[in-house]
Amino acid sequence: MTFVKGIWRILVAIKDGLVLLLLLLFFGLLYAALSFSPKPAASVSSGALLLDLKGTIVEQPAELDPTALLSGSGPQMKEYRLSDLVNALEAAKDDGKVKAVVLNLDGFMGGGQVALERVGKALDAVRAAKKPVFAFATIYSDDGYQLAAHASETWVDPLGGVAIMGRGGSSLYYKGLIDKLGINTHVYRVGTYKSFVEPFTRADQSPEAKQANQALADALWQDWQEEVAKARPDAKLAAYVSDPAAAAQAAGGNLAKAAENAGLVDKVGNQAAFGERVAKVAGDSPNARTGSFASIDLATYARARKPANDGQIGILTVAGEIVDGEAGPGTAAGDTISNLLYKALAEKDLKALVVRVDSPGGSVMASEKIRGAIMTAKSQGLPVVVSMGNVAASGGYWVSTPANLIFAEPDTITGSIGVFGILPSFEGTLAKMGITTDGVRTTPLSGQPDLAGGTTPEFDRIMQMGVEDIYGRFVGLVAEARRKSPQEIDAIAQGRVWDGGTARQIGLVDRFGGLEDAIAEAAKLAKIDPAKARAYRIEKEPDKFTQFLQSVLEREGDNQDHSRDMLARQALLQRQWAMQAISDVKALVNGGGIRADCLECRAYGAPRPASDADERGLLAMLAALWR
Repeated sequence: MTFVKGIWRILVAIKDGLVLLLLLLFFGLLYAALSFSPKPAASVSSGALLLDLKGTIVEQPAELDPTALLSGSGPQMKEYRLSDLVNALEAAKDDGKVKAVVLNLDGFMGGGQVALERVGKALDAVRAAKKPVFAFATIYSDDGYQLAAHASETWVDPLGGVAIMGRGGSSLYYKGLIDKLGINTHVYRVGTYKSFVEPFTRADQSPEAKQANQALADALWQDWQEEVAKARPDAKLAAYVSDPAAAAQAAGGNLAKAAENAGLVDKVGNQAAFGERVAKVAGDSPNARTGSFASIDLATYARARKPANDGQIGILTVAGEIVDGEAGPGTAAGDTISNLLYKALAEKDLKALVVRVDSPGGSVMASEKIRGAIMTAKSQGLPVVVSMGNVAASGGYWVSTPANLIFAEPDTITGSIGVFGILPSFEGTLAKMGITTDGVRTTPLSGQPDLAGGTTPEFDRIMQMGVEDIYGRFVGLVAEARRKSPQEIDAIAQGRVWDGGTARQIGLVDRFGGLEDAIAEAAKLAKIDPAKARAYRIEKEPDKFTQFLQSVLEREGDNQDHSRDMLARQALLQRQWAMQAISDVKALVNGGGIRADCLECRAYGAPRPASDADERGLLAMLAALWR
């Protein structure tokens, strides 16, 4: 007994010590978080505004998990809010302290054509204000070069080059794996072009999906070339992208020289030489590091110039996958977004509502919940204007139907008006292991859906009828919103994806324009002078503690090396896209309900940040399949 009491005292002492340690850590971090605040505008130094983009440009960055940040298992890429970049560049063009703008694109992973075009316009405005824009990268890929084309001086490392891949690429198809594992996928869908389910039911694209996807890729690729050619009219872009091997061979295999010969870059030089060039304009850096220059931190500058969130035009952001329930920014959770809007309608004196949509869709129920909240705003007399970003498809179009007016860009990806459901059952898998099922029923639906024993014909029929009914509702919503007949909408629906230019021609979009145009139009509809209209972003307030942790970790990560050569960079980019395979397989296993979703749309934005947990999940999945 004495021995047990001794052990117990030791355990209690350890417990008390751990509690004390955790309390000290908690209050220390709490103090640091409460003490953390953005630097005031006066602290911003003079020099070049440095856009060192190590990650992706998004409409709304995802909320970071403090636990993941502390454990080092958080996202491997940063996300930069599009509006923050635009606001910073617009402030820079009139700021006497900003002598130039510098784009360091070595770590840039993309952002979608619409977002990059908007940043490009902001860079053009800086140049129009007689301020130089410098760009540097070891390897320029499509998205990075779309930005660099707007620079007044574009540099490339002697060991690098310009690798323009164009639109398109391959996707993963799981039919062979599914058959090997004995999984039975029950698919319920409406829409000739609703190709989200094809990776689970086919080994390749259907002819209809390939036709639609080719048309979309061709339209986006044409627009990309036109924008770059307008930004760099003297570049021999068409010849370079049509036969890059010939361009490289003419330069003796030197990719950097090939890009210079084609007029795609202005200078070939390493980062030290580039820094010395910028220093002549922006001034010398306080530190003595070779190639450094006086630089203004983007995050600090953007925070100091962020507009006050006190306007009369509400901006509701629907960004990311549309999901049921609650979620943080970067994911369009039905309960979260609808509750935020209801709260704003109750507490703020809003005169109009702009819905900014950048989503490939997702859950039908969540899409309808968001649409219902928007309809409430409309029923209270608020004009509703939708502004589409990179993607506003499937569920993203569903939530757009209440709009008085829809703005999009020619490169916006929209449409995909279709519905599907997918449910796996594992009777074949279990049979391979010698496991079978049996039981009794009192109705045709008893025990359904039976994931172990399979579904009944009656269940499948009911599910298909349900999907068809929801598709009819979707078509009806669009028909009412666009003042067309359901038959006219059905002819352009069927799950087909359209580029923004075509969408305007067929009546799914009203006008071309960005978020600023939508805000101005909403102000006019509310009888407010557009010049006096101010925005109120209807969003969750950022967590100060998470902001503090992120700022600390970002400073530590600034000295990390990033993959720079062509093979390493492209491998990293493709690895980020491969992480999408995890969510695809999870969607199959979990059976995500009836969805208005667009698979092909996801490949035209930026890859989502992958965490260490995602990497481990992919490796574990591959190891399990190998065994």
